[in-house]
Amino acid sequence: MSGYSDPGFDTLALHAGAAPDPATGARAVPIHLTTSFVFESSDHAASLFNLERAGHVYSRISNPTNAVLEQRVAALEGGIGAISTASGQAALHLSIATLMGAGSHIVASTALYGGSQNLLHYTMRRFGIETTFVKPGDIAGWRAAVRPNTKLFFGETVGNPGLDVLD
Repeated sequence: MSGYSDPGFDTLALHAGAAPDPATGARAVPIHLTTSFVFESSDHAASLFNLERAGHVYSRISNPTNAVLEQRVAALEGGIGAISTASGQAALHLSIATLMGAGSHIVASTALYGGSQNLLHYTMRRFGIETTFVKPGDIAGWRAAVRPNTKLFFGETVGNPGLDVLD
């Protein structure tokens, strides 16, 4: 964003990660509804697929519209990057899969959204990641559940759907 040395929150919220369209001058970020992108050559495609070069391959992985959203969120949060997902469950799965590996352990609240409980109890177990569930207010239970391989504590501040408070 040339001309701005220290843009404020409002400016970042409107403009971070985007530039006017060079062909039309349009200021708003276009919505790219394509599923795939054209490659200049097989070498170009290979460098994109090998993550040696920035660019877009398929919209399910990235596209220019999502890239602007991710850059804008990163700018607003003061981060260096962001990843957008299609749902909260996708975000949770991606976070856990990134942080954990087979043999890892999670301590989680019993007061979680049902989809999160299923992900932690059934899906992650298939990948060798175990979860111990503890009542949200049971501090001694949380401490007792910790193992040498515990890498994550997971809870909702106000549990869904029972509104149990994570102390």
